[in-house]
Amino acid sequence: MTDVVEAGIASGTEGKLVRALDWKGAFWVAAGVPPLVLFSIGGIAGTTGKLAFVVWIISMVMGFLQSFTYAEIAGMFANKSGGASVYGATAWLRYSKFIAPLSVWCNWFAWSPVLSLGCAIAAGYILNAFYPIPAADSQMVLDWISAHAASITADSPRVAEYIAAHAGTTPDDAIKALLSTDGIAALTPAIRSWSLFSFSIPFLATANINATFFIGGILMLIIFAIQHRGISETASVQKWLAIIVLVPLLVIGLYPIVSGQILATNVTGLVPPTAAYAAVDGTWSNGGWTLFLGGLYIAAWSTYGFETAVCYTRELKNPKTDTFKAIFYSGLACCLFFFLVPFAFQGVLGHAGMLAPGIVDGTGVAEALGGLIGAGRVVTQLLVVLMIMALFLAIMTAMAGSSRTLYQGSKDGWLPKYLDHVNEHGAPTRAMWTDFAFNLFLLAIASDVGGYFFVLAVSNVGYIIFNFLNLNSGWIHRMDSGHIERPWKAPTWLIGLNTVLAFVNALFLGAGAKVWGYSNALWVGFIFAALILPVFAYRHYVRDGGKFPAGAMEDLGLIGQDLGVKKAGILPYLALAGGLAIVLIANVIFQLPA
Repeated sequence: MTDVVEAGIASGTEGKLVRALDWKGAFWVAAGVPPLVLFSIGGIAGTTGKLAFVVWIISMVMGFLQSFTYAEIAGMFANKSGGASVYGATAWLRYSKFIAPLSVWCNWFAWSPVLSLGCAIAAGYILNAFYPIPAADSQMVLDWISAHAASITADSPRVAEYIAAHAGTTPDDAIKALLSTDGIAALTPAIRSWSLFSFSIPFLATANINATFFIGGILMLIIFAIQHRGISETASVQKWLAIIVLVPLLVIGLYPIVSGQILATNVTGLVPPTAAYAAVDGTWSNGGWTLFLGGLYIAAWSTYGFETAVCYTRELKNPKTDTFKAIFYSGLACCLFFFLVPFAFQGVLGHAGMLAPGIVDGTGVAEALGGLIGAGRVVTQLLVVLMIMALFLAIMTAMAGSSRTLYQGSKDGWLPKYLDHVNEHGAPTRAMWTDFAFNLFLLAIASDVGGYFFVLAVSNVGYIIFNFLNLNSGWIHRMDSGHIERPWKAPTWLIGLNTVLAFVNALFLGAGAKVWGYSNALWVGFIFAALILPVFAYRHYVRDGGKFPAGAMEDLGLIGQDLGVKKAGILPYLALAGGLAIVLIANVIFQLPA
């Protein structure tokens, strides 16, 4: 009978996920995580100054240590997909039915925005390639200035306004600056400022249906088409994308170090800046610590992300051995890139260089990469193509992982029933369409720099909540589900250390969410996290009559609807109360520099 079932799964005729991967395939699918360093490398440098590369290293070390807890709990559930949030959520079922779906939901809305953020940056590169904004020192701008030199005179009201806003500026300098601005504006292709329409979303951001939105939407559809063919096809595409992207990225990261381009002054004197995006060194004041913790908060969104390697346990041919290998080797690869690339960037460019607008918003990272190796124009253009491919790699990883989180959440009775569907190739297409629709909305918000970091800051609220719940699920599973086989078991001391790190992450959340330009990011994130509660209540109590699917209970080794004995007693509730207290207290204590 087992052989018949497995044959049905392999063929996809039973409408189930297909066991088509070994650990190397899962590694390649997760290979989109290292390029995430390029998403926020400029933002973290602007926020933490000279501390930026240290922030990346600390965050990556934390992510690597935490992954051992995830590796253990992933091995307990060979028949589940969806990643660590699903495996950890089961630990909380005995203590509150509502905590389990909260963990899954928070993980999904943290990971899913990679689609919109990545497509927004990729669209920016495409626009820069075909419709570039002219540089101030370009010949076409200089010619325009020469032809329109008489359009602004020293007694022009605009000159007076400029001098008033820039104390110490002479009339001649003001005229030159204004002419340059006018020339760039006149020669900028109309598509760069074109917008079909825009609208304000109360308490959130401004959505803009512009060229970035349409190009980004097309890119998402292309990625959807690739993943429609199933996990095996996705892994094959990811493998070649990863080789093409990661090998040059590794070389570029190593070259400045071996060639002696790293300037000691750029990586020493480690203090926070006076304020976010200020090029002046500050002190370890309350404001300085707040910026530092804010950097650790947003870095976690990237450095912890390789836990997506265990999203595909249900699709591994041999989950007992491949689960640990997938996450372990993915973690090692991420350590290499998250240590190396930020250090090389900062060592060559310095704090001030990292504040360039193109690095902050991500669209100038390719040129910066070219600068690290002294590349000419042709190589720099190739690096632009490389960056777009790197973004594709990250987006592919995000769609593959987040869609399976939705699928398994539905299978386990936490999320809407309609998500419990796969196509003939074993791809969870309804979950993928849900990802696509959600990210079209986010793409409208992320079409400008301000909206980009708003989406990033709010989505990371969910990611830290998920990490807190999941790191605590390690010891809860040890106490309540000791009877479930663990193909790989983490050292007890490491489970304990990772429990401590759960509360450190809570500190990052409370202190850091406000750093990214939105004082209400923490509260918006909490509200968005709470949206799952009525959704789950409808699914569980109305649709399913208060019962979980039989398969979800069997995975826990339970019979019927009996959730078993709460062996951990009051401890999980104390953990929740302690984590919430740390978040709220840190939010009050840590304040941005005046």
